[in-house]
This record gives sequence, C-alpha cells and structure tokens, in this order.
Amino acid sequence: MNKGVLKSSMLLLITSAIWGFAFVAQRVGMNYVGAFTFNGVRFGLGAFSLLPLIIFYKEKDKNKEKNKSFKSVFLSGLFTGLIVFLASSFQQVGLIGTTAGKAAFITGLYIVFVPIMGMFLKRHIGLNSWIGALIAVVGLYFLCVTSSFFISHSDLLELGSAFFFAVQIILIDIFSKKFDTLKLAFFQFITCSVLSLITAILFESITISGVLQAAIPILYGGIFSVGIAYTLQIVAQKNAEPTHAAIIMSMESVFAAIGGFLVLNEYLSLRAMFGCGLMLAGMIICQVKPREICHAKVEACKKR
Repeated sequence: MNKGVLKSSMLLLITSAIWGFAFVAQRVGMNYVGAFTFNGVRFGLGAFSLLPLIIFYKEKDKNKEKNKSFKSVFLSGLFTGLIVFLASSFQQVGLIGTTAGKAAFITGLYIVFVPIMGMFLKRHIGLNSWIGALIAVVGLYFLCVTSSFFISHSDLLELGSAFFFAVQIILIDIFSKKFDTLKLAFFQFITCSVLSLITAILFESITISGVLQAAIPILYGGIFSVGIAYTLQIVAQKNAEPTHAAIIMSMESVFAAIGGFLVLNEYLSLRAMFGCGLMLAGMIICQVKPREICHAKVEACKKR
C-alpha cells in the first residue's frame, strides 16, 4: 500500500468515526432544538469553519484555471448542498423515533445504493453488488421489520436519507476531481444551512436558550461532523480507490452503535444485531470485486 492510499484510508476511517459518534450528538441536540434548527446551525458552523483554510490556500493557489471556475464550483456546491439538505433532513427527523445505532445502519445502505445507481451512469454492476444488496435488504428486514411486518416511519425516513447520501457520494466523486475541494465543501454546507434555517423558521420555534443548551452537540455536529468530516470525505474521495473507500466508510454504522451504547445506553436486540451484521456484510460484499479477491489470494500465495 503506497503512502497516498494509506493516507486516504486513514482520512476515511477518521471520517467514519466522526460521523458515527455524530449520531449521538444529533440525538442529544434534539432534546433542546428542532431537527431543522440543529442542521441549520451546525452546517452554518461547518461552512464558516472552512473560511480560514480557503483564505490561506487561496494565497498559495497559483492555478488560474481553478480561479476562473468560481461559477462552476458555486453551482456544483449549490446542487450537492440541496442533496445534502434532503439527506440530512430525512436523517435528523428520523432520529427522533429511533436509536443512533439503528439509524446509522440504515443510513449505511448508501454503500449498497451507490453501485446500483451507477447503472444509470452506464457503469458495470457486478454479481457481487446484487448479492451484497440482497444480503443487506435481508439484514434491514431483521433490523427494522417487527413480527407484525411493520416498518416504522422513522426507519423509512432513514432509508430515504441513505438514498440521498448515495446521490451525494456520486456527485462528490464527479465534482471533487474538477473543482477546489474546500470551495466545493463550503458552498455545499452553506446551501444546506440556508435551506435548513428557512425550513426551521417556517415550521419550528427557534429560541436562543434552546440553541445554547444544545451548544455542545451543535459544536460537535458543526465543526467535527460537517466542517472536518465532510471535507475529509471530499479530499479522500479525490484520491482513494472507490472500493476500499466505501468499505471503510461503512464502519460509520459500527461507530454509531458503539457511541449509542456508551453514551445513550442504547441496546439492540439479538434480532437487531443479527440484522446489523447482515447489513454490514452486504455493504462489504457489494464493494469487493471478485477480481480483487483473486488478486489478494495470488499475492498471499506468493508470500508463502
């Protein structure tokens, strides 16, 4: 493994850990403020936390082509910001009625959705993707569907969140190779923040005292989950091998379950844990290509 791949893998693992524990912060924060208020403030914080870096690197950036592409990166950030707004809104509202660990595992299905969506971009979908998707769906059944064949409203919202996060990942894969990553992240965050705050003003009661009481979860969600983690995702996806990146990002679900257990005293039933295990297996199988498995076996034989 060369240094570039190792660096990207480490960045993605850090991203997964930050996002996983962010589910805990998101649940705690909603004890004091509404879902859209929480998202509006935290994405705003995330956007402004990037300004010093943007200014610093602008002084060093001598690439005139990047400077000329301001309109393009603005429009790309606006579009991805709209998708992030939909994804984070579904996720945040869904968290009201479910546990942090369960929400994270359902959201993690974006790993399965990404290759399936790739069909519409004329990308080849291997047998492993279909097998992984099937296993993940079975896992989702054990995790979410009760004995009376009922899926809760919150679980459906988290599933919708997974769909929109999959769209965002595909867009970032395209745009991060064309534009300045910090600027792309900034416009993405500020768009999501503005849309969330507008929705909060229309449908929620925003109070200064509520925001102050939720200060710690908002600061974590804004600076770490948004400002740092989303930016690390964009930077890492620019150079990371997609298959390995997706596998590492699926660890977000595991970190969320650990955080929910340690901080919120959340427990999963044996049925739910079995479902989580199947979903995680499906996520990994969906991303590991048969050729890579064969190559790994050959390399292992060479070392013997």
